[in-house]
Amino acid sequence: MTLYHISIKKIIKHYTFSILVTSLLLSSATFSGCSLKNATGTTDTKSQEPISATAIKLNTAVTVTIYDSQNRELLTECMNLCDKYEKIFSRTASDSELYKLNHRGLTPVSGTKDTFQVSDSLAELIKQGLSYSELSEGAFDIAIEPLTSLWDFTAENPQVPEDKLIQEALSKCDYRNVSVNDNNEVTLKTDDTAIELGAIAKGYIADRLKDYLVSQNVKSAIINLGGNVLCIGGKPDDSSFKIGIQKPFADRSETIAVMDIKDKSVVSSGVYERCFEQDGTLYHHLLNPKTGYPYDNGLIAVTIISDQSVDGDALSTTCFALGLEDGMKLAESLDDVQAFFVTSDYEIHYTKDFQKEITVTETD
Repeated sequence: MTLYHISIKKIIKHYTFSILVTSLLLSSATFSGCSLKNATGTTDTKSQEPISATAIKLNTAVTVTIYDSQNRELLTECMNLCDKYEKIFSRTASDSELYKLNHRGLTPVSGTKDTFQVSDSLAELIKQGLSYSELSEGAFDIAIEPLTSLWDFTAENPQVPEDKLIQEALSKCDYRNVSVNDNNEVTLKTDDTAIELGAIAKGYIADRLKDYLVSQNVKSAIINLGGNVLCIGGKPDDSSFKIGIQKPFADRSETIAVMDIKDKSVVSSGVYERCFEQDGTLYHHLLNPKTGYPYDNGLIAVTIISDQSVDGDALSTTCFALGLEDGMKLAESLDDVQAFFVTSDYEIHYTKDFQKEITVTETD
């Protein structure tokens, strides 16, 4: 049995996400470039080993594994697509389209005083982000960039920002100041409105990689963008992929649950991957756009299983932000979505009929 182990992902801050630990990642892998290699383990009916590419993209370890083709050009193109979309969605890369939009007073951008022409991809992702912002009534807010830019969880010695700065940033965070029309024109109602797509972009990118591979007749593959796992079909023998969810605050090899997955996306959000302790309090990266501080609602992780990875990405954040009761209600109200929530006592709470639709094994 090959087990694909998905870590609870890091979210919100500019593409620095957790690295997935799977049996496909070899300890000797070189992450400075794209490494193409055969993976050991499951073979297809022709005893043909899958091909796999691993590289650092989107500030994380990206792995694409194809089971029913030996065409390595497919892997190269997947990595190229990651580069393409990073130049659109990155909040911190000065040459990205989103960066230029957020810094419209300092960098050239096409548009009028408050309305700007953007690419199809950026317009589409902003629309999807706004839909989840509205659905959650602001618990998920794509205009949270003024706040997330204050919290540097990747610093050598991270510190809680001054409360005065947090309160100033909060006044600038409101998704209702963002709109986009069918002509790909984005309107930002105030000069200091800025967009953060880090909690949704990797899901969108995973979906685009899947679209490409399916267009090339790939029917069995796994796309892993640093913790966002998207399965194309199942294994060549028609069995399911085994996806293990990392136990929060434990070693990366420890799982809290293992699921059988076919042709679905699995995305998790949790409190422990990017965090620090100050004065005896743990601060994590899941920030509440109403208070400016990390959520403290009794949850430590949420996992979403969905058809589209972009939905799983947005919902894992949204359902966490809403808390156990409201997050459960939201997940259960949506078609083709299953979820489970891990509370601070390490109890797992499943959405209705979860275990009827998805085979899951809880681990100690």
